[in-house]
Amino acid sequence: MRSATRSALSSTQAVLAELGGSADLATGAEILAAGRVVAGSSQLLTLLADPTADVVGKKAVIDRVFAGQATTTRAVLTAVAGARWSSQQDLLAGIEDAGIRAVAATAGPGTSIEAELFAFETAVRSDAGLELALGTKLGSPAEKSALVERLIGGKSSAQTVTILSALVQQPRGRRIGELVRDASRIVADQAEKVVATVITATALSEAQAARVARGLSARYGKDIIVNHVVDPKVVGGVRVQVGGDVIDGTVSTRLADLRLQLAG
Repeated sequence: MRSATRSALSSTQAVLAELGGSADLATGAEILAAGRVVAGSSQLLTLLADPTADVVGKKAVIDRVFAGQATTTRAVLTAVAGARWSSQQDLLAGIEDAGIRAVAATAGPGTSIEAELFAFETAVRSDAGLELALGTKLGSPAEKSALVERLIGGKSSAQTVTILSALVQQPRGRRIGELVRDASRIVADQAEKVVATVITATALSEAQAARVARGLSARYGKDIIVNHVVDPKVVGGVRVQVGGDVIDGTVSTRLADLRLQLAG
């Protein structure tokens, strides 16, 4: 992520934090929907992403295009448009980030959006037909959103349904697994937590998972959400991924490294 976009994300998140309780679930859904509107209009996207365009003029356009949306929604969009982004795609990612954070902030105690997102990703990963239905460019955004509703509506929280319904309608070139992982990272960060994907050959016990979480928490200085994946192909050991950091102590990787050394 380039420095301009990092700064733009920080400033947008600060505005969202200042708005606080005025951003409800409907506001988050509106922000995500607004991202689809902006992405669907090259003229609007070009204007909002133009760092030389007058901010007052951008606000006027936002107020006109999104006149039917909540004041908070328009305030967040104005904050996004007023920041300097490294690219038009980064601006769209910024709107998505703000929308997901607004939705996540409405989750009550006992609601684990991250766990629900991981469960959805796991289900899709194990069903090639479902992954195709959600990821194909042939299906309409509305059909994909309806499929998400049929799959998890009434089973997952309203927050998770809102986030996933929005993401499948505007994937921005990402596969479904990447979409869900991006959302999970944002949701966790909003709660000042970090997601760690832990891959082992056999299932971890609760005590083992807790030890992994404690160790990673000490390393990263935040509470850790452990997404555990069982993959017999790793043979033994453990592979941990936290953002761009990868700690790979699996037997399969050590064997692969040994084969490379012998071949050299």
